[in-house]
Amino acid sequence: DLAETYSRRQSLDPAWVFGLMRQESRFIDYARSSAGAIGLMQIMPATAKWIAKQMGDTHAHASVREPETNIRFGTFYLKNIYDRLGSSPVLATAGYNAGPGRAKRWQAATPLEGAIYVESIPITETREYVKKVLTNAMFYSQRLGTPSTSLKDRLGIIPAKQETVPASTSGEDV
Repeated sequence: DLAETYSRRQSLDPAWVFGLMRQESRFIDYARSSAGAIGLMQIMPATAKWIAKQMGDTHAHASVREPETNIRFGTFYLKNIYDRLGSSPVLATAGYNAGPGRAKRWQAATPLEGAIYVESIPITETREYVKKVLTNAMFYSQRLGTPSTSLKDRLGIIPAKQETVPASTSGEDV
């Protein structure tokens, strides 16, 4: 319920959020990565502080381990990346994993089919992550009974790289 609620509040596809959560934590709310990412959506502590500040709730980052806060923060952050990267689920998924700056740098000078962009991601972990998240989203879309979208449509077209890169908002590689 939390994932659907916060996905909808951020105008995100709940199936995509479920697909990302599955890949990030396997739905284990106490998950902690070797890099220090926490919870269902694997949020880094510095990112949690940035999100809390952006949301005007500067002390909420202390409760990022709690599922509700973690999902609220994770969907807020995913929406931020999605908006900064041209409303592309592919770019936003790559950005969630490797940093929005990297996802932006990997864009070509001309528009590309999403599948070609994904296969051109130079970091194997991120390339496989994007494939798995979007495949997971297909499964969760079916489970949630939402209108079926083909994987090709979900991948879409990746726009050409813009000359300017948005300013860093979280101190991450932008």
